[in-house]
Amino acid sequence: MTGNLTFTMIKPTAVKNNHIGDILKMINEAGFKIVAMKYTRLSPERAAAFYAVHKGKPFYENLVSFMCSGPIVAAILEKENAVEDYRSFIGATNPEKAEEGTVRKRYATSMTENAVHGSDSDENAAIEANFFFSKLERY
Repeated sequence: MTGNLTFTMIKPTAVKNNHIGDILKMINEAGFKIVAMKYTRLSPERAAAFYAVHKGKPFYENLVSFMCSGPIVAAILEKENAVEDYRSFIGATNPEKAEEGTVRKRYATSMTENAVHGSDSDENAAIEANFFFSKLERY
């Protein structure tokens, strides 16, 4: 059974390039409801913990460093079939392979700086949402 929640982050380069509003507008127009959102910055420790699943991979250190390089926007989104629909909506991790009209095709600058994070499973969506938000911060 698929869930109705997913987690996303607008990454530092997209924030720096003033794409928050455009990305949030796209999210809303795609039928996702924002149930929690915050503008924050990851410490190296928090970024390392969030991306611990990638520890030991060649890109891990650069990813952690990038995610600490500026503020992010973290959000929990609601929609039927949220994870799968959001993954399709944001496009491939590599913006060169992302379909036209997707968030990553429009706003990513590279594979690491790919504009947004999107949960890859219902289980990870719950873990990632709980990493950033308490139950009291959700609507």
